[in-house]
Amino acid sequence: MQVLFHQDALGLLDYAPLIDYLEACHRQPPARVGDSYTGDSSGNGLLARAGFALGAGLGIKLATVFPANIGLPSVHTVYVAFDPSTGEERAVIFGNALTWFKTACDSALAGRYLARPDATHLLMVGAGAMAPHLIRAHRAALPSIELITIWNRTPARAEALALELTDLSADVNTDLRAAVESADLVSCATMTVEPLIKGAWLRPGTHLDLVGSYLPHMREADDDAISRSRVFVDSRNSAFDTGEIAVPITTGAIADQDVLGDLYELGTGAVPGRTRDDDITFFKNAGGGHLDLMAAQYLLTRL
Repeated sequence: MQVLFHQDALGLLDYAPLIDYLEACHRQPPARVGDSYTGDSSGNGLLARAGFALGAGLGIKLATVFPANIGLPSVHTVYVAFDPSTGEERAVIFGNALTWFKTACDSALAGRYLARPDATHLLMVGAGAMAPHLIRAHRAALPSIELITIWNRTPARAEALALELTDLSADVNTDLRAAVESADLVSCATMTVEPLIKGAWLRPGTHLDLVGSYLPHMREADDDAISRSRVFVDSRNSAFDTGEIAVPITTGAIADQDVLGDLYELGTGAVPGRTRDDDITFFKNAGGGHLDLMAAQYLLTRL
């Protein structure tokens, strides 16, 4: 059995090849998945996500989420891969690298279908651990992106991230509305409960990528944002349980059928992605055991 630690995985993962690998996997029959969450009233919890691709892969990710952590990541994960034929343990992968790359490349794959191919300006909302990976993955999928703007509730964290991205043209904007209004692609990775992104700020042609909300009460964008958009998700099996989709359905801002497709349908061409330059596109990155399984399989092929 293989044992991989965080630095091992970081050395084996790369954005562009993983995006291509995820795209190929989404052209195959969907994996069977099962999720569970146990948490307390403060938002601390344990998430388990299992995936089983018949004859191809079997595994489960365990992730703790502690949003109030100071000096430590808010998320800690371990992935266990099993042989899909015998059930034997194949590998244990410690650390957040697998989750960072899987999540970022999930959004970047959607951007390949939904963002304007000539997009040049990416706004990153949030400056946590996911932010640099989302920035680099989106640039791998859309090489036309030249300008990176970062917004964070605490400007000092945005400034620190901009300095960290020494090979990119990154700046900080403390005016979220102005930053959204000028961006071609807006990617959000926050732990907010109240929506930060207002639909009125989205200009025609914008692609909105929402990553942070993972519980039914969490939202990064308001009803106006989703009602103005062509709406897509990474998986119909997981996205409808997030506040980003469930709440606007409850309020009547959208109906179930307004979710036009997921990455399986986009990948096989069953539904079209961006159809016009002035489309506003909305993508909910909800994750799921199938994506963790795909990323783990990719990582094992790199050993």
